[in-house]
Parts: sequence; C-alpha cells; structure tokens
Amino acid sequence: MASFFQQQLNLEELEYTNIARVCGHHRNGYLLHTIQGTLTLHANPALPEMTLGDWLLLDQQQHFVRLLERKSLFKRKAAGTKVTEQLIAANVDTLFIVCSLNQDFNLSRIERYLALAHEAAVTPVVVLTKADLCAAAAEKCQAVQALDPFLAVASVNALDQDNCAALLSWCGTGQTLSLLGSSGVGKSTLVNSLLGHDIQKTAAIREDDSKGRHTTTARTMHFLPSGAVLIDTPGMRELQLAECETGVRRTFADIEQLAQQCRFSDCQHQSEPGCAIQQAISSGALEPRRLSNYQKLLAEQARNSASLQQLHAQDRQFGRMVKTLSAASRKLKKGY
Repeated sequence: MASFFQQQLNLEELEYTNIARVCGHHRNGYLLHTIQGTLTLHANPALPEMTLGDWLLLDQQQHFVRLLERKSLFKRKAAGTKVTEQLIAANVDTLFIVCSLNQDFNLSRIERYLALAHEAAVTPVVVLTKADLCAAAAEKCQAVQALDPFLAVASVNALDQDNCAALLSWCGTGQTLSLLGSSGVGKSTLVNSLLGHDIQKTAAIREDDSKGRHTTTARTMHFLPSGAVLIDTPGMRELQLAECETGVRRTFADIEQLAQQCRFSDCQHQSEPGCAIQQAISSGALEPRRLSNYQKLLAEQARNSASLQQLHAQDRQFGRMVKTLSAASRKLKKGY
C-alpha cells in the first residue's frame, strides 16, 4: 500500500482496522482483496459508491469503516440518455490507451481517452496493436506521436510476450495500471501476454470490417508477476466526457497556446481577423480535424457537466426534504 494512502490513517486505525482494496463489483456487493484473502462486502444503501482500485478500511468484524481518499479516478457520463455518472477505476498510476492499427484506428478517439487521463492526472501510454494487419503502421504511429511530442507511444504485437516486454517499465511493483479502449482492439490478448498465461477470453477479428469481437464483459483486476496491479475494462462503444475541462485543455495544449495569440480574446476561431488558429490551419501546422475535436469535446463535457450538476442539486434538495420530514415525524411522535 502506497504512502499516499497510509498517511490517511491515524494510529487507532493502523492498529484496529484492516485495509482492503476493491477488486470486483457485482450486483450483490463488492469483492475485496485483503492480506487475509478475498471477501465479499454485501451491497448496502449506506455504502458510498465505489469502483475497482478503491482502498477502504474494515473493522475487526470485516464491516465497512470508511473509504480512503482517491489518488485518481476515471469516470464518465453513463452511456445513452441517462443523466448519471459511472465510475470506471480508481487509484490508477498509468493508463494504457489501447488502439488497433487496422481499420478501427481513430485519432479523435485517442484524444478523448487522453482527456480522461489528463483530467485524472494519470500518465497515459498509447498502446498500438495489430500492426501486422496494417500496411501503414509506421505512418499511423507517427500521427499519434504528433498529438503530443512527450506522449508515450508503444507499438506491440499483443500475442507476443517478448514484444509486450516494452510495456514492463510501467509495470513496477506497487503500480496500478488500467486498460481502456474500444471493443476488439486486443486488450484481453494484451492482458494474457502481460500475465504470462491465458486468463482472459479472446476472439478473432471479423473479416468484413477488421473489427474485433467483444469478449470482456466486466471490469477485472489482475496481479502481474512484476508486482503491478492491472485493471481491465470492457470495450467502450461510448465514452461521454463530463467535468473534464482541464483534461480537454491539457490534451489540446497546442491549440490553447495558439488561442492566446489571437487578436481578440473572445475569438471563436472561425473567420475572425487575426485568428492564430486559422492561420495555423492555413499553413498546415494544425489539422482542421484536431480543432473540430477540441471544440466538440469542450462542448460535450460542458453540456454533460451541467446535466450532472443539475442532478446533484436535485439529489441534495431531496435529501434535505427527507431530513426535514424525518425531524417533523420525530417531533410528532414525542408530542403524543
């Protein structure tokens, strides 16, 4: 357990509580990993919402005491039209953004995952797979690197354990890693190679569109031989950003810097005179696609954030109403 979490414990907790980590989440509760082994913490309305990677304290009877402050948290707006927030993984040190180099390759999707990593202050590593199915693998690798000269980019053959050894520098003892990516990009194969044996089910890609089949159906935690912890997640067909403005602006730092050079402080980067961003596009220094995705992600996270904040406000109002009614009910009972 890292010092970040140990420093949150007082002397009494160090002596009388047990430390546990969430390694599974099911309908009936949470699966916890402890020094003594694994156990189930049954679902209870009084429990805070938790996710894989969370650290918590249990008393001597293995009852929940409290959730420790998180070092990092991945979350998204729930898929579809529901205005709810979904937790993905907590206390991650490095995010492996897995993307295949075949027809599923998408720079805008990679930028979306980068925004998520930067918002959580987690180190992103773009892992490119299936180079054997792509005739332009080198060009696509260069395109990813062009997103950020300091971005870590690794091209691997997920089926080859020796080839995947390039990722081991991020898999040191005590490190927590997470895999995110679309369905069928080779995450399960990569997990098997990092573990050194097959534990995740895999499937071949479809021949008609080069897309992989969805095999991972639940978030899982694995313990690597190197001493690292690996959290695998099901492929995400939809990753809606919310409360992620800092992450988006960090991902598009080049555009943010250009915007400061525009003639007008409220420049919309369309057809305004003296727009440094449009000048960069005209000169070929900036892709129109990148500006479009920057504006799209900023607008999306603002819209989703506003919806979630409204929901949180409604929840708080409902909670206050329940407390008021409960207090009034107790007074009535005492009066009789």
